[in-house]
Amino acid sequence: MQKDTSPLVPLHYFGFGYAALVATGGITGYAKAASVPSLAAGLFFGSLAGLGAYQLSQDPSNVWAFLATSGTLAGIMGMQFYNSGKFMPAGLIAGASLLMVAKLGISLLSTPHP
Repeated sequence: MQKDTSPLVPLHYFGFGYAALVATGGITGYAKAASVPSLAAGLFFGSLAGLGAYQLSQDPSNVWAFLATSGTLAGIMGMQFYNSGKFMPAGLIAGASLLMVAKLGISLLSTPHP
């Protein structure tokens, strides 16, 4: 019998939750302020994060699309948070994006390379 060395919760589950958070943020921005750019950006980046999480679920070493998406969002939303000082929504998404970048980086560094 082989010992199960996988993490308690696979990384792609966090990825799908993150993708849903990003898309929901865009939808909420549209609902509250009728902001079409928020809707478009939320759905675009949420879809890219969902694609990255799906790729991660198929191959745990395929983190590049997800890492690029969360890194880009961390930068964009981090600047918005810095300029506005408002936690919602920019600070929340920037923080979640930074956590995803850190989690993906740790995963990438701890994965054995051939």
